[in-house]
Amino acid sequence: MIVLRSPKGWTGPKEVDGLKTEGYWRSHQVPFSDMEKPEHVQLLEQWLQSYRPQELFDAKGRLQPALAALAPTLDRRMGANPHANGGVLLRDLRLPDFRDYAVAVATPGGTLAESTRTMGIFLCDVMRKNMDNFRVFGPDETASNRLGALFEVTDRSWMAERLDYDDHLAVDGRVMEILSEHACQGWLEGYLLSGRHGLFSCYEAFIHIVDSMFNQHAKWLKVCGQIPWRRPIASLNILLTSHVWRQDHNGFSHQDPGFIDHVVNKKADIIRIYLPPDANTLLYVTDRCLRSRNLVNVIVAGKQPEPQWLDMDAAINHATAGIGLWEWACNDQPGEPDIVLAAAGDVPTLEMLAAIAILRQLAPELKMRFINVVDLMTLQPQEEHPHGLSSEEFVSLFRSDTPILFAYHGYPWLIHRLTYRRSNHANLHVRGYKEEGTTTTPFDMVVLNTLDRFHLVMDVANQVPKLQPQAAHIKQRMRDKLNEHTQYIHAHGEDMPEIRDWKWPGTGL
Repeated sequence: MIVLRSPKGWTGPKEVDGLKTEGYWRSHQVPFSDMEKPEHVQLLEQWLQSYRPQELFDAKGRLQPALAALAPTLDRRMGANPHANGGVLLRDLRLPDFRDYAVAVATPGGTLAESTRTMGIFLCDVMRKNMDNFRVFGPDETASNRLGALFEVTDRSWMAERLDYDDHLAVDGRVMEILSEHACQGWLEGYLLSGRHGLFSCYEAFIHIVDSMFNQHAKWLKVCGQIPWRRPIASLNILLTSHVWRQDHNGFSHQDPGFIDHVVNKKADIIRIYLPPDANTLLYVTDRCLRSRNLVNVIVAGKQPEPQWLDMDAAINHATAGIGLWEWACNDQPGEPDIVLAAAGDVPTLEMLAAIAILRQLAPELKMRFINVVDLMTLQPQEEHPHGLSSEEFVSLFRSDTPILFAYHGYPWLIHRLTYRRSNHANLHVRGYKEEGTTTTPFDMVVLNTLDRFHLVMDVANQVPKLQPQAAHIKQRMRDKLNEHTQYIHAHGEDMPEIRDWKWPGTGL
């Protein structure tokens, strides 16, 4: 590496109009842009003449052959260095079979597991098999994000002083951990651009720190896709965990799911967003992302113990499609559903399923269809994103004139943005994060943002015409449950047992 340190605007005019320019902030602007002033034209001429162009170019303006010959040719050119075209050096990861890490699920919701801890065990063996070209990056949160299994095979990379009480620090460690999201993003980008593989895990709220860095990498990938000699590189994989809905001890400062909105602005060919609802779908998605090329993959998954819904075969089928019905949560056949209930994200999935269980008790005649979304971009039209559903597929799932209630992990207007061209958009109502938060219980977080099961049941009562005769009674029961919840958490500091211990199918209110 050669580092040149020079004054800002070096070789330019020392002063313009009596104001200091070289070595000063003015040289970063356009200090003598007004060419109506003869003195500015003179300054420009003096500056350009200082490079002695008569020695560099011939009479026709061509670079002197002797100077042109100084430039390296063929493989000696900087751009031809394989480290500057990392895809030339890229080797596929040696991946274990993600199915071997499956969480056993005998019945939907009958098992509790920490999804990212399961992912961490898988990543541990990915690391074990790829100690020369795979790293995990994170801002001092590898263990907090439940990826601590990695430390069974490697340590944190550490070049400085070590103290007796330090653990898992080593010069050859392959976990790059420092409390700087900027540094982690930069490290990972450099690692990928030089032909290796990696994953960046971060608290969801703080990934915004690298918004502009993500922007530039996504733009770079887009342009590289148009340059045939640019070889594909491993995708930039970002795991967002410790997410908005489970900040029981950190509170409002740690509650922001908006990075997804930022990512969606980039070119559809480049970005992918996954919200796996449980550990087995997360395993499939992780394997898929690690195999991909020239993408930015964003995975959002919780780290707390949560119900596990799908066995591995079902998870593979569901996550491969990216969206689909969960037949065991539907009761709309034969005939048409009275309402379509959808969810994207682990906590929204839990709350929507709990709402379905309540509605089965209070309104057994109600026909409900449940749809879960893993790949968020399936909601966009096929013409807008490679993973988007065709109009026919979307109508087949969501119907053309049926009320739709969607429980979403992030800010609700993103779902409207993705689906505004769909024929049934006028019937779509979305619940999500509404910038309401504090240090509180897990269930109270969803209550504050009206994403909880009781508010969802009231939404259904409002939206379905056949429920109108009993809607007032349903809503009154739900309001009573919300009041009971508030009183209980204020008295006990934790959620009600019926919330903490709820299992599918729900029995009783």
